Amino acid sequence: MILYTGRPADLAGRLPREIRTYDFLDSLGIPYLRTDHERADNMEACNEIDAVLGVLICKNLFLCNRQKTRFYLLMMPGDKKFKTKELSSQIGSARLSFADAAAMLRFLDIEPGAVSILGLMNDTGNEVTLLIDEDVLRDEYIGCHPCVCTSSLKIRTADLVEKFLPATGHAYTTVHLVGED
Repeated sequence: MILYTGRPADLAGRLPREIRTYDFLDSLGIPYLRTDHERADNMEACNEIDAVLGVLICKNLFLCNRQKTRFYLLMMPGDKKFKTKELSSQIGSARLSFADAAAMLRFLDIEPGAVSILGLMNDTGNEVTLLIDEDVLRDEYIGCHPCVCTSSLKIRTADLVEKFLPATGHAYTTVHLVGED
């Protein structure tokens, strides 16, 4: 894997959702480093990418309540374990589960394996609530996918919080996940 600055010079073969991501970041003046790789749809593959980017790629979980009326995007460190009960009590939702791929595509224009904060640019109805573990916010950079799981980006956390989120109309809620057994 090679580390590049910014968007690919040749966009041939790239999905429209990936190109729109680069367009959006560029329009906001947000710099990023990028690497291209084989499909990365598990944390083991992400660990290899982390080494190239020099950053920990977040674990991004797309969740919903039992009634499937509230949707959440949770960003947490990849090395923490997710406990539904721990998060449910913090956000006042009785029961959380993983949202299905159809909802992920409908709200974020993302498919399983490529979930990331960058999908919020596609949530124009503001249907998804962003939850960020406090440990993620402590890092200077965040690693994430540009709406596809065959590329990964390194972006300053401050740029995502101060430029990207306001441009999408999204706020975030900080959560505290212990993630231990």
